[in-house]
Amino acid sequence: MEKPIRILHVLGGVGLGGAESRIMDLYRCIDREKIQFDFLVHQDKPGYYEEEIRMLGGRLYRVPRFRLINILEYRKALREFFGKHHDFRAVHGHMTSTAAIYLPIARSCGIPVTIAHARSAGVDKGAKGAATRLLRLPLRKKSGYMFACSKLAAEAVFGKKNTLAGNVKIVPNAIDAGAFRFNGEMREKMRRELAPEGRFVIGHVGRFHYAKNHEYLLEVFAEIVKRQDNALLLLLGEGERMEEMKQKAASLGIADKVRFCGNQKETWNYYQAMDFFVFPSRFEGLPGTVIEAQSAGLRCLISDAVTKECIVTELAVSRSLADSPAEWAEYVLANRDYERTDRYGQIRSAGFDVREQAKWYERFYLSGNAE
Repeated sequence: MEKPIRILHVLGGVGLGGAESRIMDLYRCIDREKIQFDFLVHQDKPGYYEEEIRMLGGRLYRVPRFRLINILEYRKALREFFGKHHDFRAVHGHMTSTAAIYLPIARSCGIPVTIAHARSAGVDKGAKGAATRLLRLPLRKKSGYMFACSKLAAEAVFGKKNTLAGNVKIVPNAIDAGAFRFNGEMREKMRRELAPEGRFVIGHVGRFHYAKNHEYLLEVFAEIVKRQDNALLLLLGEGERMEEMKQKAASLGIADKVRFCGNQKETWNYYQAMDFFVFPSRFEGLPGTVIEAQSAGLRCLISDAVTKECIVTELAVSRSLADSPAEWAEYVLANRDYERTDRYGQIRSAGFDVREQAKWYERFYLSGNAE
């Protein structure tokens, strides 16, 4: 029996982030007798998915974190790595900030397929964001394939000209849609644990990062509480701004009504407990969490900065961040009553089921044909 081909995924780490979770969904579903995944990460500390990666047959490698001032050290580490490890069929780069560095090195070492995959439509504010934009500029000419999770992400990373010319393949962020479908029995169980006495539960899933705009979410929730005293906010995720948001909740007088749940492996169960999903991001690529929420039958209010490509059912509506938190709160409360139903069929028909997407990736990785 022939050995499976190996695909190297390049990431910052293998924690519970959106890109990492989508890749792991794919990894679980892909035919591992034909295709195996390995991971090149930019941090020393173990990531959330490391044990599962090894269990599935994957290998993990590490290089130093890129800090601009260590660019020579970074290039050297990559040359040494790809000089020793060049048995990959493809290098799939999800870390686009430095892909213009590592993809050409990989190709020069004999790896036939290189992919830059845009998963975000924005960058951090300030000097860090400006540096990211600058580092991405050569990427349009230095990657064999350009993938993006949405048109907005494609334009942000590879430019409108490339996107309009059809040079970027749009590959939606697919999820394990079946796992998130509405489950009335699980809803009752999770409600007993998290929200007894008929509380009105607002939910959000996302790391505590500038892009996610948690401060605006807390202001919206504070307005909801003024009108609905038994409201509860469930926040799933971790990140560098978590403590700051705890302080923000306290300053708004809602700390006792906000639950910081941290990272949760079985997030699908938490969606069952929610009544409404609110997602006021400043920028996104294509948030899988909004697809997950719709799969769970949840009404969703998202910002108009988020690509419309994630609105795949009538449950999701976008609203401007220029509107006041009170206006967002009024919309949520005016639309809180609805029949929760299974939306798996709609999610699958829209192309967001990872089991179907895995078949496309198998054909691409084996043939190099992205059509």
